[in-house]
Amino acid sequence: MAAPLLEVTGLHAGYGKAEVLRGLSISAPQGSVVTVIGPNGAGKSTLLNALMGLLRSTGGLRLGGVDIAGLTLEERVMHGMALVPEKRELFGTMSVEDNLVLGGWRPMKQRVPQWRDGMERVYVLFPRLKERRAQQAGTLSGGERQMLAIGRALMGAPKLLMLDEPSLGLAPLIVRDIFTIIRQLRASGVTILLVEQNARAALEVADYGYVLETGDLVLEGPAQDLAGDQRVIETYLGARKNGD
Repeated sequence: MAAPLLEVTGLHAGYGKAEVLRGLSISAPQGSVVTVIGPNGAGKSTLLNALMGLLRSTGGLRLGGVDIAGLTLEERVMHGMALVPEKRELFGTMSVEDNLVLGGWRPMKQRVPQWRDGMERVYVLFPRLKERRAQQAGTLSGGERQMLAIGRALMGAPKLLMLDEPSLGLAPLIVRDIFTIIRQLRASGVTILLVEQNARAALEVADYGYVLETGDLVLEGPAQDLAGDQRVIETYLGARKNGD
């Protein structure tokens, strides 16, 4: 197995005095898709927000072997973390292309030559964005907004791409397209931490999975094994195994 790009140990996080996550430890090998599934309120989004530095947290956090636990949000971005939040949080009155340019903040700050070439790579992944590059982001469909949110994150050439409920509110055909893109990104070497309520789709695309319930990890293992686990099938996949 590839060396871990992301290593999280004993993570505690919450809101105010309410602790949501209690001592979580997860890892994501380089070039893999790791998914965290679980019910509403389990703490999945809290996990991503804590890793990104949007929430105060305690515990160990290493990215590519570097201790980043004490770093700010901006410093974590500069080290190669990117989060596509559940609400996408685009700049609605700005064009598609301008949203993408803003996503290139990291390579621009690092003075990476030809960093704008990343835009063409995004357009290859999402041809619809190229067609709508002059259109205001706020006028896009839900699926197009999700594509733009992912494309904007990719403009930063992240080492770790964190996706929070990328299928939420999207039509089934669009969901299929989004998960096809996730597979393509993994094939290109991007490491992905995927939080998703659509457990079936998440486990189909992932290499490894964690099941989170009320702030605690209750199961983990290769995604294929979890997809065949009786408890996961009954609780998250909406079917019973062998007609049980």
